[in-house]
Amino acid sequence: MVTGSAGFIGSHLAHALVQAGTTVIGVDRRDPSTDPTAAANLAALRGRPGYHHVTADLLHCAIDPILIDADTVFHLAGIPGVRPSWGPQFGDYLASNVLATHRVLEASTRIGVSRLVVASSSSVYGPTDGDASRETDRPNPASPYAVTKLAEEQLCLAYAKRSVGPSVVALRYFTVYGPRQRADMFTHRALYAALTGQPLRLYGEGHQRRDFTYIDDVVAATIAAGTVPNAHGTINVGGGSNASLLDVINIANSLTGREIQLHQDHMRNGDVLLTRADPGRAGEVLGWQPRVDLHSGLRAHMQALASPVPDYSRAA
Repeated sequence: MVTGSAGFIGSHLAHALVQAGTTVIGVDRRDPSTDPTAAANLAALRGRPGYHHVTADLLHCAIDPILIDADTVFHLAGIPGVRPSWGPQFGDYLASNVLATHRVLEASTRIGVSRLVVASSSSVYGPTDGDASRETDRPNPASPYAVTKLAEEQLCLAYAKRSVGPSVVALRYFTVYGPRQRADMFTHRALYAALTGQPLRLYGEGHQRRDFTYIDDVVAATIAAGTVPNAHGTINVGGGSNASLLDVINIANSLTGREIQLHQDHMRNGDVLLTRADPGRAGEVLGWQPRVDLHSGLRAHMQALASPVPDYSRAA
């Protein structure tokens, strides 16, 4: 089962699993028959015999019938985004990222699921001193969103300590980008500005650095987390392409030959200056390492944005 299957990472993961011959039950509260974004994300899966979509809210639906015969749960459903989490929407974050996860854990235990892979976030580390973040570092979340992601992963790991229930791998994703990325994310906005000539709002001076991780690499790590024997605990999934926001802008400029017009604004609450993953544990436990460099990934992302139809090709 893949939860959040109509989302950015979930739709790519479900597609890769089906291509590999796996039967996938996709669960998402967004209905592709009425939600254009969900429909576009799931377009490559439409009509595929190995994919079965269930439109349901994990906070309220009966989960056990969906899980019957499932060996692995990839739990990617949740509410993303730092900025809205500061306001009255925090209750929604708590419900979707923590309470719904609790229901998935309870159902997985009852049904006898063997492995649960949960999508966590590099945001749980908070501000760092410049060193690469290791899974053993003390978390220091700097936003309500990050607090809910930390609570979610810790809840899953607490369940994994019991003698019953699935083993758990919590993947701390670092700045995932690529085709079908959410439109509010920086990489999408920068490439869109370069393609259209519209101005780009830049929060801060652009010196913030991120470990940009291409979607294909994230999918490979996620599948490994669901299949490698004895994998457990928290694992960083960071892209090996540590770069500044200005670096991304410069690459976008070079890909289009157009200079992006910048509108600078103050940094937002919860934004940190640096995220950088120590990838050692991912290599040791999952046998994973990123393969797509930032320039190739941004080129593939831009080609998908410029395409009149969804582009599911891999980065060269």
